[in-house]
Amino acid sequence: MRSAKVTRNTLETQISVELNLDGTGRASFETGLPFLDHMLDQIARHGLLDISIIAKGDLHIDAHHTVEDMGITLGQAFNQAVGNKQGLTRYGHAYVPLDEALSRVVLDLSGRPGLVFNCDFVRSSIGDFDVDLFHEFFQGFVNHALVTLHIDNLAGKNAHHQAETIFKAFGRALRMAIETDVRMAGMMPSTKGCL
Repeated sequence: MRSAKVTRNTLETQISVELNLDGTGRASFETGLPFLDHMLDQIARHGLLDISIIAKGDLHIDAHHTVEDMGITLGQAFNQAVGNKQGLTRYGHAYVPLDEALSRVVLDLSGRPGLVFNCDFVRSSIGDFDVDLFHEFFQGFVNHALVTLHIDNLAGKNAHHQAETIFKAFGRALRMAIETDVRMAGMMPSTKGCL
């Protein structure tokens, strides 16, 4: 099983993440951020990842530190669980629609953190969740998962739909990238010999 458990404790947040890359889509979240929990559930379900996150943060200030640190901790867990990447597909991509909304996510288990995030949400919040924090979540993830990630929302008139297509596509792209490529068995998917 490719799995990891990571805890991050700072003066602002206490985060615990358990991740199993070879899961069935089971998810458990206690973050104090219901909409983000709904989005994280999309990653688990569509990525067939088992994810458990317990987060306590300074939500009395705002959700920024908690969301960013969840991305960081999930990224650290992913980096540990994925191992040396030998024999993996390495690249993943997905287009996901939801009614009028459509998003594309493309990623590379490159060993190099990079985020391109092109999402013009139609409103600044979904309920009381600030949509700017989605960028912070994914930036924290890529910085510590060491992946290159391109996220493009291509259409959408409903911010909830826009966000949901992004997170579903992210889950499916992750699922593709971490799959074993039988033709690459025992080989590193890079001319460098490492990732």
